[in-house]
Amino acid sequence: MRTIYKNYVVEKSRIGFLKFIFEAHDGLAVITTLDAKKGLVRFAIAPGCVNETRTILNDLKKDISINEV
Repeated sequence: MRTIYKNYVVEKSRIGFLKFIFEAHDGLAVITTLDAKKGLVRFAIAPGCVNETRTILNDLKKDISINEV
């Protein structure tokens, strides 16, 4: 299995919070900011962790604007 990459546009003021959440879930996904002004981030999702990452993102969508691009 390989790392899966997905790009999202998020509220730029919440990028740090989003990184903090995923750093707390060690080994799940790494977030890289591609364009801070646009709120564009890339998730590098560990093999076998897509469903767990999706579950966390769906829960966060209740409070934060997160859209896959």
